[in-house]
Amino acid sequence: MDHWMSGPYHWLWAVFWLAIWVLVIAGIIFLIRMLLERKTPVERRAIDILDERYAKGEITREEYLDKRKDILNI
Repeated sequence: MDHWMSGPYHWLWAVFWLAIWVLVIAGIIFLIRMLLERKTPVERRAIDILDERYAKGEITREEYLDKRKDILNI
């Protein structure tokens, strides 16, 4: 009985496992980036209020951009 890694296509297993590890590492990196880029609830609420005030015409575009920069610390 032949071993499952023997034969002419044994290199496919190496490619398969390499692909699995690449996907696992990419998934971990994606999750870390997503967690680091999440906005805090307070930050999110402030942006929502600012967006509403701009949409209602209560503040100018310049005021909007200036306040948005302050909130997001850009």
